[in-house]
Formats: sequence, C-alpha cells, structure tokens
Amino acid sequence: MARTLDLRGMRCPLPVLKARKVLGMMAPGEEIEILATDPAARIDFRHFCETSGHRLVASSEDGAVLVFRIAKGERPWRSD
Repeated sequence: MARTLDLRGMRCPLPVLKARKVLGMMAPGEEIEILATDPAARIDFRHFCETSGHRLVASSEDGAVLVFRIAKGERPWRSD
C-alpha cells in the first residue's frame, strides 16, 4: 500500500521539496501517491524523477487535483 502525501494548495517549489523529504525516509522500491493542485507540478515531478533516480509510475488528474505515483529509486538523491 502506497503512502499518500497531500500537497494540495502548495505552490512550487514546496510540493517537490516535501516529496523529496518523505522519499528520503522510504525504502527503495516503495511507492508514494502525491496529491497536488499547482499546475507546475506536472512538469516539476516529471523533472524531479528524471534527475533524482526515482520512477514516475503514473500521473493523472481528478478534477483540479493532480495525482502522481512515484517509486523510490535504488540510489540516493545527490545534488552534485
């Protein structure tokens, strides 16, 4: 069962920063479902996964709510 992180109402960059913090506490392969309303999240989470080694499993929309499912990658995120 994936965790759910409700980030509705938050604006860039907060959704990605909060998701990164939670993903850091998860085991590789574990999944998280993220709820967001910031339109920029469509681009932000895709880019975040591409650059951090996590996998964007799915993304969808439920009305004004954007739903992302992310699996934690094997390698820890690095900023260098």
